[in-house]
Amino acid sequence: MVSQVKPYRILFFGSPEFAIPSLRALVESPDKEDEVIGVVTQPDRPKGRGRQPAPPPVKELALKYGLPVYQPETVKDEEFLEQVERLAPDLLVVVAFGQILPKYLLEIPPFGGINVHPSLLPKYRGAAPIHWTLIRGETVTGVTIMRLSPRMDSGEILFQRAISIEPEDTFGSLHDKLAIFGAEMLLETLHRMKRGMLNPVSQDESLATYAPKIKKEDCLIDWQKSAQEIANLIRGLDPKPGAYTYLEGRLLKLFRPKVIPFTAKNSQPGTILDAKKEGLQVATSSGILLVKELQLEGKKRLPVAEFIKGHPNLIGKRLGKEG
Repeated sequence: MVSQVKPYRILFFGSPEFAIPSLRALVESPDKEDEVIGVVTQPDRPKGRGRQPAPPPVKELALKYGLPVYQPETVKDEEFLEQVERLAPDLLVVVAFGQILPKYLLEIPPFGGINVHPSLLPKYRGAAPIHWTLIRGETVTGVTIMRLSPRMDSGEILFQRAISIEPEDTFGSLHDKLAIFGAEMLLETLHRMKRGMLNPVSQDESLATYAPKIKKEDCLIDWQKSAQEIANLIRGLDPKPGAYTYLEGRLLKLFRPKVIPFTAKNSQPGTILDAKKEGLQVATSSGILLVKELQLEGKKRLPVAEFIKGHPNLIGKRLGKEG
């Protein structure tokens, strides 16, 4: 990348909560090295029971800062591209925006675009890297700042750092850690870019793995798997969309798992072995799963101690669709 020391005119692209710390860092950085000239985010979408249009979280923050907001249905729209040309940004910064930026958009600013991605690329390219990192039982993850390219998450790595995943981490807790971590790394990357202190590295395609969008069928618990695999799934989908099974035909989401290494002999996987205030013990193919919180469809998420007050006689029942 070309080196410069003058501030960048940045056009920021982002939509969900994950992007908020990065936008906040750019605007509120005490160094004030760069200027955010506008924010591009997804259009308002229907939300909640009333299905009323709701703004993306990034839009709400941008408006608080008094920043111009652009919400194209697609970034390929000619009018939007002309708007970007008029804005004349030096650099595009993308954090969980939700659309792939085409080559001709990336060629408008002289310094192209960079992206804050919550995985150690080339692992976990795609829409749901944090979910799949936990579901697949990783113990280390991190953030990659990469140069944007037209192909998803395949650009050169500019800056990368790892962090440990704690045994109790869920999607929610890891999401928040990585969002803050990514914002700090973004500022460091911009500082280094302007001073020619980056050494871009091409990704090794042979090591690429993928993290596709989470589908409902991905969230269904298979009790034939081990307690550890099921615990990973539950953690990776907490708080949303939630790993689920069925209790007497009703959808039941499970949260806050713990693995008990003993295997319950002569018990079918999915069978509830015990139900105390400490949690629900469920047999799996290998080990016992202790679950501390539950949410029955249409109800609030509850500690097991509260749940069992309204659902006695759980011991011996079997979780799963056939239940």
